Amino acid sequence: MKFTLLLSALVSTASCALAADHWPQFRGPTGDGKSEAKGLPVQWSDTEKVKWKTPIHDKGWSSPVIWGDQIWLTTATSNGTELYVLMLDKNSGKIVRDVKLFDAQQPELWMRYNSYASPTPVIEAGRIYVTFGEAGTACLDTKTGVKLWERRDLKCNHYRGAGSSPILFNNLLILHFDGADDQFIVALDKQTGKDAWKVKRSTDYRDLDAAGKPKAEGDLRKAYGTPQIATLEGKPVLLSNGAKAHYGYDPLTGKELWQVEYQPFHSSGARPIFGHGLLFFAAGFSKGHFYAIRPPPASAWRAGNILDAAKESEPATGKPQLVWKLIKGVPETPSPVLHGEHLYLLDNNGFASAVEAKTGKVLWSERVLKAVYASPVFAEGRIYAADREGKCVVFAAAPEFKLLGESKLDGPIEASPAISGKALYLRTAKTLYRIEQ
Repeated sequence: MKFTLLLSALVSTASCALAADHWPQFRGPTGDGKSEAKGLPVQWSDTEKVKWKTPIHDKGWSSPVIWGDQIWLTTATSNGTELYVLMLDKNSGKIVRDVKLFDAQQPELWMRYNSYASPTPVIEAGRIYVTFGEAGTACLDTKTGVKLWERRDLKCNHYRGAGSSPILFNNLLILHFDGADDQFIVALDKQTGKDAWKVKRSTDYRDLDAAGKPKAEGDLRKAYGTPQIATLEGKPVLLSNGAKAHYGYDPLTGKELWQVEYQPFHSSGARPIFGHGLLFFAAGFSKGHFYAIRPPPASAWRAGNILDAAKESEPATGKPQLVWKLIKGVPETPSPVLHGEHLYLLDNNGFASAVEAKTGKVLWSERVLKAVYASPVFAEGRIYAADREGKCVVFAAAPEFKLLGESKLDGPIEASPAISGKALYLRTAKTLYRIEQ
């Protein structure tokens, strides 16, 4: 059985696949943090190798997305009552559009590190799709900045704030809503914004009292993950992390195909990736695990086909199979990078690791940063990563550890980097930088 990448509609043409110019969604053209760009710098400062830096008002941890000469990103007031999307000229850094999309009354964030503008938009030719979770989702014309449609009726209690980014597949815009009170995925017709399908999570959270109310509010039922699309046996599959379980869905209908439970872990944030016939994903905060799972054959895809990863290492034929797992150096928020035979993991404490993808054998582990929430990216055999202190590191994507460069920018970095051409785009708390030789 073999996984191959199925690109969403926005990157379906050959010119966009791993394109050096477009960075259309969270983690880039193929959603796995990889770029074919060459000639990126390995070291810089707040003034050196900076083509431009542009102040960004208010607060947001969404990553920039890039299409042609346009860069888009979101921001919000610190209390979340005003929600904006900005468009910058890629060549000059000038802010061309600054559009307030929504006014909203929102609860105070329980997690001070999050923002009200953390989900990354997704862009394609002529349109950008922006979400702030339950506060609102909208589609804009990228030429005029005109809002084409909006949805304000998709509700859940994000508790510590929204974090899941939208993705495109064919004519669908797919969004996660994993809140403290309700957990579902919805696919919208990208032309109209109307529901194409909507499905509730099927997880038994095992935290309800006799009256059916949650025993503990919030984290045990919350997730922040962004889904991914793959093909398995020639069929598209939506790979989706929720609280306490990972799911495979039919992206055209929302039908559940399988489920991997990882009770009692929860609140996953990293985006899943796949390769070598295996699905790789992180599960949970504080005591999380990292799993390599072999999906079931297509003949066994059905709802209720559940692997309990905490108990089963050799499940019955037809179920998902646990191949290996890690419990140390596990990323809670940063997404992994798969290059060749190796996975590169960066945990929230700044430890980077190289792991054999097929076996789970750890080849090396080094502390390269401090507190990390941004996901690393890959280009030209290198991994680029950054932390909350504004420190950036570049190290070789290789079975032996080699640090290639260290840099520092002014302000914390929680947004994941973007790459276009020979430039790296880094967002700090107050500034967007274009870094290049």
